[in-house]
Amino acid sequence: MVSTRIDWVREHCQLLRAISAEFGRTRPFDGLTIGTGIHLEAKTVALLLTLRDGGARLVSTGNLNTTQPDAVDRLRAEGVTVIGEPTKDSEVHAGYLGEVLAAEPDLILDNGGDLFAGYLDRPYQGLLGGTEETTSGRMRLEPLRDRLMRPILVINDSPIKQFAENEHAVGQSAVESFQRMTNRVTNGEQVTVFGYGACGRGVAACFRGAYARVSVVDIDPVTRLRAHLDGFSTPPRDTAVAEADLIVTVTGARDVLANAGHFPAEIDAAGLIGAAEVSGTREYADDLLTLELSDGRRIHLLARGHMFNLAGPRPLGNSIESMDLGFALQARCQEAVARRSVDATSCVVPVPGSIDAAIARGYLDRKYPR
Repeated sequence: MVSTRIDWVREHCQLLRAISAEFGRTRPFDGLTIGTGIHLEAKTVALLLTLRDGGARLVSTGNLNTTQPDAVDRLRAEGVTVIGEPTKDSEVHAGYLGEVLAAEPDLILDNGGDLFAGYLDRPYQGLLGGTEETTSGRMRLEPLRDRLMRPILVINDSPIKQFAENEHAVGQSAVESFQRMTNRVTNGEQVTVFGYGACGRGVAACFRGAYARVSVVDIDPVTRLRAHLDGFSTPPRDTAVAEADLIVTVTGARDVLANAGHFPAEIDAAGLIGAAEVSGTREYADDLLTLELSDGRRIHLLARGHMFNLAGPRPLGNSIESMDLGFALQARCQEAVARRSVDATSCVVPVPGSIDAAIARGYLDRKYPR
């Protein structure tokens, strides 16, 4: 019998395997429903099955343009309720999120703030709190603290998540995905990275490591100075765009300009396609779209502005080890909320330091057993 990629991932998620075995004994989620809206791919399967092993009933849906059918099939076979199918339609996706909330989960595992924002539109009794995965979601939920009034731990604000996944793994997966989707060279190409947070730093560094020439655009002059001192060129925005062979956005903001941030709104794809300068379009396999401009130039849009390191042919996303660390944080934070070890004063705040330390020790102990 040939094992699947999901089996390969679960075998190498050593932290989640250990937590899963512990949860099987301690059952922190007995009697609780966890509603999730997160990219459904092989590594997410490992996380959700870990929560299930802790006694949770799971009601899950994916994100736009990243849901992988084999992950859905496996989760359903394992008894997880999965809402919907892969979609690029934001209205269809909103309907799937509504179905998750209709189950009135006790805990929410959110990715971009969609479920918590939806809860405020249709509140119900019994929500204990939960987790938010992304910076994009934290920016969305921070102004809503006074209405949420529940513990919501932001995974992306953990230093482990910042350096392990965002800085190292996002950059690695962005380069890998660009090459896989386009089969184009990076050597000597001019790459412009919009945003120089942890993800932007990783993307810039990894493209430089792939022998590209890299420039950085950021609205914060201090951050721009950091990029300059890190050895990247930091020209004005219009100059950087005009010179770029490839533009990657990692800002979390809308309408910036291949997107490696969470929301597809970073690139106004509809606006680009409908621009007066576009004389025609050409679609290729593997989620590639070419815009032909009236002056003869061409713009290639990867994954129609969606998160391109989880789109296109055979999407792999970030490395297994980085996601094992990040999802171990998720599992422990969900446990903390379920056990009421955090309260409403922890509304949209970073992962507790004690959890960070425990995850770091667990990972290193497996690398350097005593």
